[in-house]
Amino acid sequence: MDFAISEKMQTILEMVNEFVDKELIPLEPEFVKRGFREMLPVLREKQEKVRRMELWAPNFPKECGGMGLSLVEHGLLSEALGRTPIGHYVFWCQAPDAGNVEILHLHGTPEQKEKYLKPLVAGKIRSCFAMTEVDLPGSNPVLLDTTAVKDGDDYVINGHKWYTTAADGADFAIVMAVTNPEAPVYLNASMIIVPTNTPGFNRIRNIPVMGHEGEDYFSHAEILFQSCRVPRSNLLGPEGHGFVIAQERLGPGRIHHCMRWLGICKRAFELMCRRANSRIITRDGKPLASRQIIQAWVAECAAEIAAARLMTLYTAWRIDTEGAKAARNDISMIKFTVANTMQRVVDRALQVHGGLGMTDDTILAFYYRHERASRIYDGADEVHKASLAKRILQQYPASSRPNLYQPRER
Repeated sequence: MDFAISEKMQTILEMVNEFVDKELIPLEPEFVKRGFREMLPVLREKQEKVRRMELWAPNFPKECGGMGLSLVEHGLLSEALGRTPIGHYVFWCQAPDAGNVEILHLHGTPEQKEKYLKPLVAGKIRSCFAMTEVDLPGSNPVLLDTTAVKDGDDYVINGHKWYTTAADGADFAIVMAVTNPEAPVYLNASMIIVPTNTPGFNRIRNIPVMGHEGEDYFSHAEILFQSCRVPRSNLLGPEGHGFVIAQERLGPGRIHHCMRWLGICKRAFELMCRRANSRIITRDGKPLASRQIIQAWVAECAAEIAAARLMTLYTAWRIDTEGAKAARNDISMIKFTVANTMQRVVDRALQVHGGLGMTDDTILAFYYRHERASRIYDGADEVHKASLAKRILQQYPASSRPNLYQPRER
């Protein structure tokens, strides 16, 4: 394997890091205090600068209007953009749009690509992904109550979803619904495109998360489908292949998440180290960094970030070279490893900042509130650990060799 960065990619990363430092991080104080919609005009100005720099939609295929970066390359870029909460949105490679673009590119019909994919990549519209349900565990994706029943040339959708990220202001949703209830559980659901202005698509509310309701792109909605009728031509891929397509979407998507989380780690680590060096805690001028516990945290965080980063890059490389199926175990490992690494780094950085860390005068409190969910969405830690362990244990059948350490008879 080779993680060497090409000269072109190195230049791109330098441009992105400079843009994040000079154009986006200075916006954070206003971003955490004002509503997202109020910030949209200035964010769109920044997006136009990104277009002029020819860095728009880095992970989308060139034929769709993106840069066509590989998964490893986009992972490195995602790490740079993750240093600020608005990085991915400004460069137009944010979830859930990024995953929806992948689905439409791989499984959309020519008509669907023309109507939804092209304007989505161009940044003219936004989308959302409706899978998680209110009364059923998101950790088991085969448990779905939402149905899409055929009626002539239409599907009629009924169901109750929530945590539909960015539904507020989205132009369409990709909805997971049961279309073939008699089929095996992994072949009974389908993905269907549903324009959000369709009668019966009801956005009930934006769900308050850690006390923050959010709006527009930065929100998670509760959706009620009530006899929501869409043409059967809105089906994505073969009927009953919703779970198959979802797995294709989630593998690369977890690389995006993990590298973004590593960007958060890097930012929180930098803030922690600067604070430790500058915070004077004694009359004779010794800084917080003089304390061994702080030094231990710095050393541990540096090692944990480096390890998580290498794991993630290796997984991205395997997906690029061998496909997501071959990297299945690696994908599970990075999901819970990187999420927990990020949580520890952010928590320690906040602790080092003391009372300041609890305020919105730094970005740490925002990360603490909004990134705790990383250990839950896209599969809870416990589910990934259990399924990973089962796959590993299958490689080691029980030994038939007798126990050599039987108690000695007396």
